[in-house]
Amino acid sequence: MLEVKLHDIGEGMTEGEIIHYLVKPGERVIADQPLVEVQTDKMVAELPSPGAGTIKEIIISTGTTVAVGTTLLYIEGEGSLEPVSEGKASETPKEEVPVLLKEKNEFVSSFNRVLATPYTRKIARDHHINIEDVTPSDPSGRVTEEDVYRFMKGEQLAENEAVSTIVEPEVLAKPISPDEIPFRGIRKQIAKKMTKSLFTIPHVTHFDEVNMTNLLKLREELKKEGVHVSVPAFFMKALVFALKDFPVFNAELDEENDRILLKKEYHLGIAVDTKEGLIVPVIHHADKKSIQQIHDEMKCLNEKARDGKLAAADIQNSTFTVSNVGPLGSTGATPIINYPETALIAFHKTKKVPIVTENDEIIIGHVMTLSMSFDHRVADGATAVAFTNRFASLIEQPNKLMLEMI
Repeated sequence: MLEVKLHDIGEGMTEGEIIHYLVKPGERVIADQPLVEVQTDKMVAELPSPGAGTIKEIIISTGTTVAVGTTLLYIEGEGSLEPVSEGKASETPKEEVPVLLKEKNEFVSSFNRVLATPYTRKIARDHHINIEDVTPSDPSGRVTEEDVYRFMKGEQLAENEAVSTIVEPEVLAKPISPDEIPFRGIRKQIAKKMTKSLFTIPHVTHFDEVNMTNLLKLREELKKEGVHVSVPAFFMKALVFALKDFPVFNAELDEENDRILLKKEYHLGIAVDTKEGLIVPVIHHADKKSIQQIHDEMKCLNEKARDGKLAAADIQNSTFTVSNVGPLGSTGATPIINYPETALIAFHKTKKVPIVTENDEIIIGHVMTLSMSFDHRVADGATAVAFTNRFASLIEQPNKLMLEMI
């Protein structure tokens, strides 16, 4: 008997919520066939079958949050005369393999699921739609969320016609229920992590302004030469140099052993707003990448996050997190630190404002506000100001940033 347990699928997770089973008791499965969708604090992941067999029993019901190591279901292995433990399943003598192959040749798998992301599947489930009934518009055969919504509109039309036959007084007699949004999945995991962060870390938020005029001019000049690089890519590179000068912000507090761990790797998390909630993919080893490489990777990670295609490796081991909310119109905030990191910086809206030069002349420039939340147990306000000053100097004089990279 194969025992399928919840295992750590990334970033040292300790628990996960069972979102949806992709199989039923009595159904036959093949090796590596997805069995269940599990929600971690960052993503929805599918757990594959460890081998071929028949689903014997599902132990944990959907909507339940369980610890890593918990048994979720049992699979009776193909060709087994008697149930055996998971440990014995791997000790099957080699001479039995032909028998297993023969049985597999006669076995027609029910694993014929359509291609779709976990998020698209969730939309279908939430509206009681069998995703296999949805016709894909993508040439690859992948069902998109737009396909599900189109299918759903047809279903709603039928429901509306059915409702129209109800006698109006009976409808009015029924109390109107409030709208509900399920509090589960990524949204619930975000809530748990934010609560832990806020009640564990004494937050202090420092606000500052950065003159963006010269950087925006440089970016326009690069555009004319056919080089397209986003402003946040410059931010990420400047942050690497600032973190090297102030390593206390690229750190983690280890309270149990009374020490502050100064990380020697620069893995920058980028907060991405998705339909499922806030997800933080990571640019690993940002110190070893050019501004162009950072730009390309940020673009790729953003697309993967919004399409629900992030892998576990894409969201692991961040040492410092960045939130770029300026394009949304934000003028300020007090962001919550991505526990167990020490700090988080948020970039807000850039505005055209009058600027007084060193010669007391007034010009029209571009100024961006930023807010930086930090762990007051680890760092003090003066250090935070010095950190943002260092960052601002590299952005306000991008030639300095170029020199740092030589």
